[in-house]
Amino acid sequence: MDNHRSFILCVLMLACAKAQATEGFWNRLQLHGFASQAVVQTSDNRWFGDSDGTSFDFTEIGLNASLRVNPKVLFASQILYRRAGDMYDGPVDLDYGLIDITPVANPQGRFGIRLGRIKNPLGIYNETRDVPFTHPGIFLPQTVYFDRVRNLALSTDGAMIYADRYTNYGNLAFTVGNGWAVLDENVEWTYLFNDWAGGVKANKTSWLASLWYTDLSERLKVGLSGATLSIEFDPQDGVQSTLERGQTDIDYWIASVQYNAEKWTLTTEFSREPLRWRDYGELFQDRDATSEGWYIQGTHSLRPGLNLMLRYEEGYNDVKDRNGRKREAATAGLLPASTGFSKILSAGIRWDINRRWMVRAEYAYNDGTFILSTRENPNLQDQERYWNLFSVQAVFRF
Repeated sequence: MDNHRSFILCVLMLACAKAQATEGFWNRLQLHGFASQAVVQTSDNRWFGDSDGTSFDFTEIGLNASLRVNPKVLFASQILYRRAGDMYDGPVDLDYGLIDITPVANPQGRFGIRLGRIKNPLGIYNETRDVPFTHPGIFLPQTVYFDRVRNLALSTDGAMIYADRYTNYGNLAFTVGNGWAVLDENVEWTYLFNDWAGGVKANKTSWLASLWYTDLSERLKVGLSGATLSIEFDPQDGVQSTLERGQTDIDYWIASVQYNAEKWTLTTEFSREPLRWRDYGELFQDRDATSEGWYIQGTHSLRPGLNLMLRYEEGYNDVKDRNGRKREAATAGLLPASTGFSKILSAGIRWDINRRWMVRAEYAYNDGTFILSTRENPNLQDQERYWNLFSVQAVFRF
């Protein structure tokens, strides 16, 4: 199901719900939106545009709607315009558009199903990554939440079952889903390292699952989540200098822990991504690799509306080659060692001016270029190992 079909489906669902509604329709319909603009500057390399100068190419404008038809049925959707350097430049996309049916809901728990374009329950931040106000910083931890494949990570076209259980020892939440991955050109750039003549598509449906525990005070949250994906490259007919019809299998999982106190929050997550490339021909040899990423992050409230963030993270292209030297030797220097890892120290400040306006500033020191988009930085030999990132963002919501 592509974006246009998903959008049409969402509109039809909302139209049907409106037609069936009687009194209080406008009370049950909620409309919200946001707009954000960031300024990004790097000492080297490109991050969300020509940032080695100064980039204004990170803009997001979103509009979301939800309609509670009755206590058991909810329609929800969001459309988004996103400009993010060379990775995303519009047009308006459907982030999600779904119907949520909850046949069972009582003091002991609830059970339901979501149908449509559904947010993927991956990690602590993925389901809310589409709204800037919910981020711990301007950018999510990139060694776990890759912005270079943001649409792929965010949502899936399919169905998801969820179940919550409320006990005297805490709450358990479980989800399992199946559907078609949302693919774009960034997936090809990220997993095939080039824009080949042809395109990628999902050759089968993806599975997603998550299990979360939250204690009764809601201070401690622990979870495990993951997804499987298999993509196929479809070569363009009549073109010889491209890949053959090959397949990439991806498994991705995240272990998460978060603790919330009155004025501070401590979060850590660890992810692994086993990858398998097969049958692409002489231009892209068969191989296996396992990417890994983790971070530890603290946020502190100095006073209401003013917060600090400090984060350290590491990510590796292949856990068997953490310093990248094997890939550099195997490619005669075409893939520098520093492209195989990223070690990042970030610090930021957030000011909620009022309920509608928020501004942020953030600095990150980077060792390595694993997190960079190949689409924005196609010449890997030109990438600088050590680089600084400074960004400022203003966000408005209604």
